[in-house]
Amino acid sequence: MAQIHGLAAHAAGAELLPFRYEPGELGPLDIEIEISHCGICHSDLHLITNDWGISQYPFIPGHEVIGKVAAVGEGVRSLQAGQRVGLGWQSNSCGECEWCTRGMENLCPNSEATCVRRHGGYANRVRANVRFVFPIPEALESETAAPLLCGGITVYNPLRSHGVSPASRVGVIGIGGLGHLAVQFARVFGAEVTAFSTSAAKEAEARAMGAHRFVNTRETRALKEVAGSLDFILSTVNADQDWSIYIQALRPTGTLCFVGVPPSPVSLQAFPLISGIRSVTGSPIGSPSRIREMLDVAARHGVKAQTERFPMAKANEAIEKVKKNKVRYRAVLAN
Repeated sequence: MAQIHGLAAHAAGAELLPFRYEPGELGPLDIEIEISHCGICHSDLHLITNDWGISQYPFIPGHEVIGKVAAVGEGVRSLQAGQRVGLGWQSNSCGECEWCTRGMENLCPNSEATCVRRHGGYANRVRANVRFVFPIPEALESETAAPLLCGGITVYNPLRSHGVSPASRVGVIGIGGLGHLAVQFARVFGAEVTAFSTSAAKEAEARAMGAHRFVNTRETRALKEVAGSLDFILSTVNADQDWSIYIQALRPTGTLCFVGVPPSPVSLQAFPLISGIRSVTGSPIGSPSRIREMLDVAARHGVKAQTERFPMAKANEAIEKVKKNKVRYRAVLAN
């Protein structure tokens, strides 16, 4: 097998440098993908700087991959060479535990991530187990579909799991890489959508993506006006907030769900939770079946990431722009 070449982090926070590795023999259920596009996700930034303490160097980041099947293992029947496919955060699971057999492979304790302790998608090729490689519907463009494979499923999964419907009133905190996709999916589900942002300049775009209401979170009065009005609030931000205001914004039986990770512990009074049977939860990516469903929904309803494209060789430049929040709304590397 030919060497795979990409851009790797060699130490915590270091800039990415050219790197080659031998992938070894292709496993019987493995797929090798020739990469055309790879999104830059905030998780990649956390892995590069080892914020989560799980990175092993050197490694090639990247887990929002679109490309063509270059090779298939001898046991693969569902995909053929040349087919356009996608790969997200997860690249394998044990297939046998309680969670895998319940169709919740994303919760497998032996889950393998695409670029944790292995090499990911800022490269010319990548490998994964066939169960985590998905055909991309024709209606989706590769560049705008790449971010769906992590960013998209991260917001789609909780909206689906919590039964968001045309009867729902949904709030989305943060109109960025995750939030702009959450607004689109919530609107597809028929919900009334309220966008929360610190940036008043994003109001027109949030409304164009499907938001019915826009709340500038720097305005205390605007926040107070939404009290008791929402069934489900999805927080996509990695910043600390006054979370009690969002609990107050929930109707009885409402839920505040985290998909973004604030730096400080979340502190809340118990009384509003008790009195209104309100809950606080979190959500990771979705299972393979949920990812397939999401890609189909995105294709049929025109949900797509707003992207800025960079050549793969300029990954460091793109990463710096993402760090400074200067990309609207997802950076995508192209080979």
